[in-house]
Amino acid sequence: MLKIFLVEDEFVMREGIKNNVDWKAHGYEFCGEAADGEVAFPMIQKLKPDIVITDIRMPFMDGLELSKLIKKEMPWIEIIILTGFEEFAYAKEAIKIGVAQYLSKPISGDELLQELDLLSDKILEKKRDREIQEQYNREMEENNQKNLKDFFQDLVSGEQSPAKLHEMAEQLGIDISAMWYNIILVQLKSGKNSEESFSNSMVNAEEEIRLWGEKNHLLVFDRGLEGMAFLFKGDSEEEVQQLQNDCTDQLEKTLSEYKDIKYFGGIGKPVKRLRELPESFESARIAFAHRYLLSESTIINSDSIQENEDDFDIENVNPKQVDRSRVLEFLKLGNQEETKYFVDEFFKEIGKNAIQSSIFRQYIVMDAYFCVKEFVENLELSSEDITPPDFTSGALKDEAGAREYVTSVIHTAVMLREQTANDRYRGVVTQVMQYIEENYGDEDLSLNQVAAHVNFSPNHLSTIFSQQTNQTFIKYLTDYRMSKAKELLRCTGDKSSVISMKVGYKDPHYFSYLFKKTQGMTPTQYRGNKNTKGE
Repeated sequence: MLKIFLVEDEFVMREGIKNNVDWKAHGYEFCGEAADGEVAFPMIQKLKPDIVITDIRMPFMDGLELSKLIKKEMPWIEIIILTGFEEFAYAKEAIKIGVAQYLSKPISGDELLQELDLLSDKILEKKRDREIQEQYNREMEENNQKNLKDFFQDLVSGEQSPAKLHEMAEQLGIDISAMWYNIILVQLKSGKNSEESFSNSMVNAEEEIRLWGEKNHLLVFDRGLEGMAFLFKGDSEEEVQQLQNDCTDQLEKTLSEYKDIKYFGGIGKPVKRLRELPESFESARIAFAHRYLLSESTIINSDSIQENEDDFDIENVNPKQVDRSRVLEFLKLGNQEETKYFVDEFFKEIGKNAIQSSIFRQYIVMDAYFCVKEFVENLELSSEDITPPDFTSGALKDEAGAREYVTSVIHTAVMLREQTANDRYRGVVTQVMQYIEENYGDEDLSLNQVAAHVNFSPNHLSTIFSQQTNQTFIKYLTDYRMSKAKELLRCTGDKSSVISMKVGYKDPHYFSYLFKKTQGMTPTQYRGNKNTKGE
């Protein structure tokens, strides 16, 4: 039922229009009225009618001024202007504004209804087009997130020129222009301590953080299993500092309400140029690597990380700093790119002077070796690639050699773990593809539904599906459905609306829109195109 709002300063005329039409019987809802544009506009903002009928000459704010405001903020609203015969000079300006109808007063209820009925078909068609576009945007959100994720990697890799980055940002509809920048990396982890585990509180916390960031004009990037990144922009270093302080306070405040979630953040160093963002990212990753070394939820600023120059005394070594559980935590959840950062910070936490002791250094190296060997064997993998330390060769005679060895064996173990995971993930993706094949006709088929079927979080499944197939879940599903639709168009005489239902789209208008969007022609054109027969 379309909503009608009336703006008319003459009381008798307003009452006549309002009361002389049986609005409900003709499929309309009379939702409000006002005596002038100034009073009407906030009411229209709140009620969001489909059609506004307004007089052209009114005190305080006339009909043309009101129409301009409406079309600027709510362009989908259709406007009918009522005017006396001598005021038709305003018609040209009304047409420019986008007014739908320009009617002379007085007007009978039947005449007004005729005009409204003509306009309602146009409104319903526009509304359907808008709903189709909104549905398409919702379904393609996964693609948008992947594009943003890839763009963030371009920002921090240093492989693209500033000009190219600005061009890519414009295509994504985001602004990266600023005088100063900084990055915060954030990761949430469920108390279940499992790579696949997730909970409603995790999903809610991530969404709450994302919405807060977007509301405060921060650029928020999804990094898949590695969490999310905030990019701060400002006109000065002080402004960026204030933004990151506000963000840190908000993160800690928000996440403190989720008792079953651990969080960790690493703050990079501010930089003045876009081309220096990789430096900010690297410093943030160094701080971020401490998440494997600390048990409590916290956010660390890279500026606060300092070398430990205490004199070595075995009695002063904190056993927690050499606890192999820290190495095991990284072996379970870390990635190959982070290995160097983790080992650097692990050695730094132990203390430079402690590592300079050859006996203590040998202990750290041996403990790392046995920890890695046990981890690999627990994965039921061969430990042949884990080379034992050779203290006779001289390669481990100093801190640099010990650090290099520990980095190497941990990197190898993580590589073996990721290869095993990839094998398992290939099996999961095969399950997903099979599930799509069996259920593509279900309109409710979604990433969330399939994720629940294979017992993964939606975010995790989206990440591994993209890694394994080089396309997002929604693109794969859409392509599969379109392929089935083309097969039915070629091989059956079913109507397009029937085929739409068979491939999972209840709304045939949306199906036609999506088919044309992806195939470059309508279903009818495809069926009549002989060149498609041999596909």
